[in-house]
Amino acid sequence: MNNLGNFLKKWFVYTPSTSYDFVLNENNSSTNVTDLSDSFLPDHNIYSTLDKNYDYLQSQYNTLINSDIIMRPFKINVNGKTYNSLFLGIDGMISSTLVNNFLLRPLMETNSSFKTNYTKSGVEYSKIKKTNLENYIFDKLIPQNTVKKITKFSEVSSTINSGDCVLFVDTLSVAFSIDVKGFESRSIDSPKNEIVVRGSQEAFVEKLRTNTSILRRIINTPNLIIENTTVGNASKTKVAICYMKNIANSSLVSEVKYRLSNLDVDYVISSGNVEQLIQDNSSFAFPQMISTERPDKAANHLLEGRVVILVNGSPYSLIVPGILIDFLSSPEDLNLKHQYANLLKVIRLIAAIMTLLLPGLYIAILNYHTELVPTALLFTIAGSRNSVPFPVVFEVLLMEISFELIREAGLRIPSPIGPTIGIIGALILGDAAVTANLVSPISIIVVAITGIGSFAIPDFSLNFTFRIYKFLYIFLGYVAGFLGIAIGLFTQFAMLCSLNSFGVSYLEPYIPVTNFNTSISYFVHSIWKREHRSDFLNTKRPMEQGSISRKWKFWKSTNRK
Repeated sequence: MNNLGNFLKKWFVYTPSTSYDFVLNENNSSTNVTDLSDSFLPDHNIYSTLDKNYDYLQSQYNTLINSDIIMRPFKINVNGKTYNSLFLGIDGMISSTLVNNFLLRPLMETNSSFKTNYTKSGVEYSKIKKTNLENYIFDKLIPQNTVKKITKFSEVSSTINSGDCVLFVDTLSVAFSIDVKGFESRSIDSPKNEIVVRGSQEAFVEKLRTNTSILRRIINTPNLIIENTTVGNASKTKVAICYMKNIANSSLVSEVKYRLSNLDVDYVISSGNVEQLIQDNSSFAFPQMISTERPDKAANHLLEGRVVILVNGSPYSLIVPGILIDFLSSPEDLNLKHQYANLLKVIRLIAAIMTLLLPGLYIAILNYHTELVPTALLFTIAGSRNSVPFPVVFEVLLMEISFELIREAGLRIPSPIGPTIGIIGALILGDAAVTANLVSPISIIVVAITGIGSFAIPDFSLNFTFRIYKFLYIFLGYVAGFLGIAIGLFTQFAMLCSLNSFGVSYLEPYIPVTNFNTSISYFVHSIWKREHRSDFLNTKRPMEQGSISRKWKFWKSTNRK
């Protein structure tokens, strides 16, 4: 038996080799992880000697192997004296036209001499004025709209990585950061995932300054504050914190700043990363921050008193705090009459309930509570399932998993062959599965209604959440019928009651109960009745509009009195 065991181990069990042909460098094997970060060189002040600056920059940016780092030495002539200078930028992020015409040409073609002519006893003399080289270059030789003086190499790194360039001049211990951005970016387009019929057709893009400019155009007031910070030790990703100075609660703004400034991560490349890092509770599947690509939706929440977070490189903004009813609302609700908007809200609520509970209720009724089904309908269901050899839970799971596969394939498949997925799904799920007696027609109807209901949920994250919990309620309905579903709902409701988003209860304004006259609710009122901002935000300006907003309607009657 031992020989047989050794034989099987030899052929079927992998044993890693203990000897290798290559040798690891002992000095590198004990290197600390922090030594491998991009801050391997200490942050020095800029030297007054250009040669030292040049050597430091060559080491920091690995110019011998980096092909896109531009280091252009040149000379400038000031007061008859030549100064060695250095231009630093990244190819592809700067505009060559701006650099050549508004930086290098003025500096290289200018032959400056600080002389003033004066006359003494009829003879004209010239006198050389003493001046400050740093101020002269800053004030006269760089014809650009945005020029800043920087004194540290960390500021140099941040400057050129954002698309600007840096000018070094010998004898000066400061450098000049010059705005010459010229990298390509996507133009403003219509929203792809939050489509509305009546509303703005602009969407955020990946460029941070373009997104902030869109918000500035919508909210035309100096009270809109946009503060910049960086997240990521290696990526140095720019993040903008936007809020209304005269409306937003100061504690909320401070909490957002505190969380963003206390992230010890190497990189952040999208708003989804930031969302996961600063949300209150990561163990809950429910979204706790509103994510939107629509500037009009972000502007509405800003004016309500919330805080908007924009991440460079991501076309989605984050809005905090987020409560449950926010994820069941659409930006189009504010553009419609309240009767139309409330009808859509009722439809979305029904769709959310069906997405979450319909498959579980279907299984529970057929397994435990058949007395709730009318006799004629029960005979129809029994007849359709008479030739199906599997239990109802297997049918539902098979169809739900198939539906999820088709949904995911439809997202990932190239667009030219996208319609093929619909044809395959209709043939396999709609006809072949029933013909082969794998599932019953009523199960297909239940799964199809559930899928359509999930498409009606406006928020992508909440859609995912309900799809996850749907399988939990399928299991509970199969194990204990209505009792299991009731226990699941009670547990989930208790968990939601304990969930907060930046200090705000997730079930506001219903739990805890607040004054509905001074808070938003799921159903909207007429626009002239929305006089108050939500009291759970504790804004600086509780009133959103006057008690009589339509003065044109009451002006005559008031004037008569």
